[in-house]
Amino acid sequence: MNVIITTAGRPDEQSVVLLQEAADCLQAPIVERNKRSISKLQGIYESDVLVAGKDRYSFYRRGTDEAFFFHPNSATYRLKRLVKGETDPLIEAAALVAGDSFLDCTLGLGSDAIIASSVVGADGKVEGIEADAVVAFLTKTGLRSFPIDFPLLQEAMERIDVIHSEAVEFLKSCPTSSRDVVFLDPMFTTPIEESSNFETLREIGASYSLTEEWVAEALRVCRRRVVLKDHYQSPMFARFGFIQQIRPYTKVHYGVLEK
Repeated sequence: MNVIITTAGRPDEQSVVLLQEAADCLQAPIVERNKRSISKLQGIYESDVLVAGKDRYSFYRRGTDEAFFFHPNSATYRLKRLVKGETDPLIEAAALVAGDSFLDCTLGLGSDAIIASSVVGADGKVEGIEADAVVAFLTKTGLRSFPIDFPLLQEAMERIDVIHSEAVEFLKSCPTSSRDVVFLDPMFTTPIEESSNFETLREIGASYSLTEEWVAEALRVCRRRVVLKDHYQSPMFARFGFIQQIRPYTKVHYGVLEK
């Protein structure tokens, strides 16, 4: 990890607190902003830049001026649909109910984990593994501090445990049949979501490639099923024996592998 941490152009007391929190967690150096641009800092220090702003962190990969930051993204309108009594394809594929345990092996910004958390409730457990240290930090802090006037969403976000680890490595440390559902969402080869923030995540996050070992470990750890989310044309469903759930008019499909 090659990252420096600095403040926004006009730091206040809160941004200074955020600055130190990031430095302590990521063990990365703090650099005085001194009115310098992000691109200039990237060039001088040959590094990515994490900016502690007044109310959030923004991350800039070296060579780009596109900011990456935490946002619940699609989880907001998905949860509103659930509240209205509509269904969610992930919840249907995972057959999640209150009290279940759900392990998301590719957390990213946590949209799917948030929806899972809203369904399993306070008696359930949702964990999210994220291999990239900066993304894990941004998501962990964002889940607990993102300002939103939607109590059900906020509660679901706060219940998620973020784990910075490589997925297969973490799965190997888990007891057999210790999670009801294990969820796999490797970064799509073909872009699906329209969000520019999602595209930035594709560029800065860890690269995932589904392997036989990964699927085998996920199947060992789950009690009921492994769920795979991927592009509808992905060969991974057939390759690893997932029963693909066909969803007309959408590019996102889910596959299920029963215990």
